[in-house]
Amino acid sequence: MPASPASPRPNAVVAVLALAGIVVALMQTLVIPIIPELPKLLDASASDAAWAVTATLLASAVATPVVGRLGDMFGKRRMLLLSLVLLIAGSVVCALSDALVPMVAGRALQGLSAAVIPLGISIMRDELPVERLAGATAVMSASLGVGGALGLPAAALIADKLDWHMLFWLSGALGVVSLALVLTLVPESAVRTGGRFDLLGGVGMAAGLASLLLAISKGGDWGWSSGTTLGLFAAAVVILLVWGWWELHTPEPLVDLRTTARRQVLFTNLASVAIGFSMFAMSLVLPQLLQLPEATGYGLGRSLLTTGLVMAPSGLVMMAFAPVSAKVSKTRGPKVTLMIGALIVAAGYGLNIVLMAEVWHLVLVSCVISAGIGFAYGAMPSLIMGAVPAGETAAANSLNTLMRSLGTSVASAIAGVILAQLTIDLGGFALPSENAFKVV
Repeated sequence: MPASPASPRPNAVVAVLALAGIVVALMQTLVIPIIPELPKLLDASASDAAWAVTATLLASAVATPVVGRLGDMFGKRRMLLLSLVLLIAGSVVCALSDALVPMVAGRALQGLSAAVIPLGISIMRDELPVERLAGATAVMSASLGVGGALGLPAAALIADKLDWHMLFWLSGALGVVSLALVLTLVPESAVRTGGRFDLLGGVGMAAGLASLLLAISKGGDWGWSSGTTLGLFAAAVVILLVWGWWELHTPEPLVDLRTTARRQVLFTNLASVAIGFSMFAMSLVLPQLLQLPEATGYGLGRSLLTTGLVMAPSGLVMMAFAPVSAKVSKTRGPKVTLMIGALIVAAGYGLNIVLMAEVWHLVLVSCVISAGIGFAYGAMPSLIMGAVPAGETAAANSLNTLMRSLGTSVASAIAGVILAQLTIDLGGFALPSENAFKVV
């Protein structure tokens, strides 16, 4: 492993880590414009092609807590570099793919990089002056939303004007840039726990999460009452219960459940699920409203590229409100900041019920919701790091990121069911009704 910089520069560290977070978020967003075309591009059924998305979700859920714990034990920068290498490798595999299996394998490799954001937050805690920490971690948390919002128009433009493989070459190139900057400017933290890795805990958590998320993400295709879906839900419950018992009794657990059960950590993680749900529901609902035909009476008939451009300001708003969140946390405390963020998100969704007839309505709604999400995500790292030992920050932040991912998965499943059940008929096609969007 190359030597880390001897004297880190705080501004450079924050900028490089935030860029790495944006690159990972872009990786998750870049595939969205080509999802409808994947069956044709990969010569596969729509259900099989969906694995290009599901594989990333499963890999990120499994890798995030495991890599976070390894970062606490063996070095956060080391694990951050490994995550970026996996992102680059997955991007190259996807860029060279014209068939389903290598595409799914590449997307899974990309998903293994999801721990970059919690690792970055933990490095900031170890390396930055205390007075810089709140603002820096708020920016790092916001990078997820920024990358997602900016990635959609960029990906739509590339998919429209260039060969779709360029999406993945771009992801790989950005990964290389991030890797080089981390090697050059980010130091290795001296804060480590050592000890032995909880292999059984890692396997158990991976199996339980994979069962749960697979049931959530594919239940709509298989049928929510099918034997496969119900079996996976049952397996998830049994495996996670056994895993919890093991984690409470092993001397060096993957996840310290006693720390996780502390009131501040527990409620922050539950809030992360809720805010993750809100963020993904916005990303799912507003683009569909923009693209539905005007003949529906409520659709706005815009192109994918226009839709991406309409959603882009929300990412900038999220980043802009990150330092505001930090200032409020310093004066009022992160708990107050989180509550303010949740109220702003609720207000944004309230606005969406009455403001959905014009493009500017949706720009306003998405910006209000994103401002609230920026507030909330900016407060969460401070709440987590204020309640766990310094040697467990990467694992704790990784678990918080996992809860966010769980929220997005649940949002996808619930919104998918609602939009599929409450429909209208237009030219022989079933389209989500106006009431369906209001319910979501």
